[in-house]
Amino acid sequence: MLIFERDIAIDMGTTDVLLFVRGKGVQVREPTIVAVDKYTGKLLKVGREAQKMLGRTPASIVPIHPISNGVISDYDMTVAMLRELIGRVTSFSLFKPRVLLTVPGSISGVEERALIDAAVEAGARKVYLVESAVATATGAGVDVSKPDGHLVIDIGGGTTETAVVSLNGVAECESIRVAGGEFDEAIVRYVRRRHNVLIGSKTAEEVKMSIGCLVQKPDIGLEEVKGRDLVTGLPKMVQISSAELVDVLMEPAKTILESIHLVLERTPPELVSDISQNGIIMSGGGSLLYGFDRLVEEDTGIRTLVVDDPVSCQAYGAGKMLHGLNDMHDGMVNFARKRQLRA
Repeated sequence: MLIFERDIAIDMGTTDVLLFVRGKGVQVREPTIVAVDKYTGKLLKVGREAQKMLGRTPASIVPIHPISNGVISDYDMTVAMLRELIGRVTSFSLFKPRVLLTVPGSISGVEERALIDAAVEAGARKVYLVESAVATATGAGVDVSKPDGHLVIDIGGGTTETAVVSLNGVAECESIRVAGGEFDEAIVRYVRRRHNVLIGSKTAEEVKMSIGCLVQKPDIGLEEVKGRDLVTGLPKMVQISSAELVDVLMEPAKTILESIHLVLERTPPELVSDISQNGIIMSGGGSLLYGFDRLVEEDTGIRTLVVDDPVSCQAYGAGKMLHGLNDMHDGMVNFARKRQLRA
């Protein structure tokens, strides 16, 4: 492995974790989940293999989501997961990698320290932090070093972060725990209330991605969904249309719209003026929901665009930033968050 391949950018979200290797691009894309032996604590599976075991395992095997809302919820499992994933891309290297982690703007000092320690324990030589909004803006092609203000809305699986990016940092930020998972739960609740049928969150997510919308589609989509009849306990098939999902998904969407308004209200007028000219950038898997960009644009009156690759944009942006690690003095992440620490 060449020396530049020892730099890794990691976008560690609630739903998915992506590893970008300098010179190679995104090399790992896995669900942020592990399967663990309940009695021994042994790590059994990571990522997609662990996800396949959901609902199909004995009581002795438990699924764990080690990251919640962009921060560590289970330290030991985060270390184990990172060690496994970093090992996949550095297996032939004699040197430990430098790692750049994306973090939410609302992260606390204690949470920062936990992420840094976990990465070092997992095999990183040096750890750098960058605000996720800065990485997303960079991935979208924005020159974050300029004084212009750009509004970034990142709708992930567990959190939605709305941030104003300017001069290599975040000028204003709001993070809420309403995101892709909340849209899934809204569908679960609706099917239960309307049809008296219980479906899983995975099924709800598939429905959301297939026919979910926040504005009426030109052609009404239909989806047959199988769940458990809550009266008989037997399997039951029901049909759902895209038209009936508009109101169902609007409730969590309105909460996100409110957070956008809060950020704009707290942002200095000069930056708001920039945003009105530059437009709003939407990223994250939740931004793929049909009509979300149109809803935001109509609500704010500001041109809104979804990035080309919403799921990978943040990882690609962080990957671009790897080129600047050698130019930093005294380990400072001058375009990003705060600091770099050595093991």
